Amino acid sequence: MDSAAYVDLENRHLAHNYHPLDVVIASAEGAWVVDVDGRRYLDALAGYSALNFGHRHPRLVDAAIAQLGRVTLTSRAFRTDQLGPFARDLAALTGKQRILPMNSGAEAVETALKTARRWGEQVKGVPAGMGEIIVMDGNFHGRTTTIISFSTDPDARDGFGPYTPGFVTTAYGDLDALRELVTDRTVAVLLEPIQGEAGVVIPPEGFLRGVRQLCTERRLLMIADEIQSGLARTGLTFACDHEQVVPDIYVLGKALGGGIVALSAIAADDAVLDVLTPGSHGSTFGGNPLAAAIGREVVAMLATGEFQHRAAALGARLGAGLEGLVGHGVVGVRYRGLWAGVDIDPHLMSGKELCRRMAAHGVLAKDTHGSTIRLAPPLVATETDIDTVVAAVDAALRD
Repeated sequence: MDSAAYVDLENRHLAHNYHPLDVVIASAEGAWVVDVDGRRYLDALAGYSALNFGHRHPRLVDAAIAQLGRVTLTSRAFRTDQLGPFARDLAALTGKQRILPMNSGAEAVETALKTARRWGEQVKGVPAGMGEIIVMDGNFHGRTTTIISFSTDPDARDGFGPYTPGFVTTAYGDLDALRELVTDRTVAVLLEPIQGEAGVVIPPEGFLRGVRQLCTERRLLMIADEIQSGLARTGLTFACDHEQVVPDIYVLGKALGGGIVALSAIAADDAVLDVLTPGSHGSTFGGNPLAAAIGREVVAMLATGEFQHRAAALGARLGAGLEGLVGHGVVGVRYRGLWAGVDIDPHLMSGKELCRRMAAHGVLAKDTHGSTIRLAPPLVATETDIDTVVAAVDAALRD
């Protein structure tokens, strides 16, 4: 079948909760994909950072194949020889004492929220059912009922009520506004160190340090959602590292599964995670031996520092190239490491239209919020690949 036939099948048999570009990918390697018609594209989205190490990285494929030949699932009713080593290695990477593995990023966020609420009751002493968690305007943490209850994106939220109470929203990057909202019932602050879905929005310098200090002073848990920003994407292991900040809970996902399996986790110290007891939380697939084997290899790759270095160096090249387009159809650029948000002149075209034109030039990207596109090439991309991304943006703006 050709691309048109596959597109027709999806349109007829899938729920219409996505509106993708009509590029039907059949194979992939490294930073590149090939569609069913033989056209080759540079993947400048990398699965929203799930493919930090590119498509089918040999080390990760080897780890997956080796484990596929042994055991893939037992459930947490039994122990496996992969989970303990994975937990040890990820705990070392995060500097935390314990991890709790799950599958999707949304599951990990839900796990962090449940942990914070129970910690608030059992450790801080907030009356049962009264704990509040402060969240940020413009956030994106997933699509479960609880998470969309505090979303400020109408596309994600509208029509799915009634909503889960217990969340208070403040302006992202405004430390004074955050401080004013803290009460005796506040148990945690949940934030993205860089807001990805919002368009790679970077908070003002010092904001993360201020949140850390406030949480320490008021005895709150600082929860950092590093699902997209973490694991080398921004040039350091975690985006929080740019301000030398250590949250109480790291929320991890996407790249943790190496682009092969769904794997997420939260990482925290005993004083936080010990509030969870047998039967109080769990997952059939969470921490399965296949995911744990791949995740352990991901952690080993991150421990070398190679990918953090590549993200920093390639990101500087990408940022410089994109800044050169400001005034030529681009009205703003934000980037940290190999992760960029590009604002297009809305009078010229939408972000969706720009992505469609970029695909015609052999580069795949994703729009967000009307006139903004996000760029997150795999960290295995070359300098030539990065120049190809910039050239595609330039050419698409000129079409």
